Amino acid sequence: MSDLKKADIIEAISSMTVLELAELVEEMEEKFGVSAAAPAAAAVAAPAEAGGKSEEKTEFDVILEDFGAKKIPVIKVVKDVLELNLKEAKDLVDNVPSKLREEMDKEEAEALNKQLEEARATVKLQ
Repeated sequence: MSDLKKADIIEAISSMTVLELAELVEEMEEKFGVSAAAPAAAAVAAPAEAGGKSEEKTEFDVILEDFGAKKIPVIKVVKDVLELNLKEAKDLVDNVPSKLREEMDKEEAEALNKQLEEARATVKLQ
């Protein structure tokens, strides 16, 4: 077994099917008394614990992802809220996904989100 190199092992694994790989993992877990899932869970939990409290995001980008079944009500909301002319508003709505506003405070972003959703648009706050 000492003649095998890592590259040989990787090559052998890459030719296996998903089912064969799952069986291999199970056999390795049994042979070595380990679980492949435990380190992954610990790795995900560690950054959250290490950072302590994360600051709540205060500025959001409002992204129009879809205008829904009726485009005109969405164009009206975009035009009125963003104070754009009709052509500018229509261009934003026609070219979804489009970033409507950048770095809005939380309350304004949520208000715009609510108005757009009432017009049946799909919006994402980022």
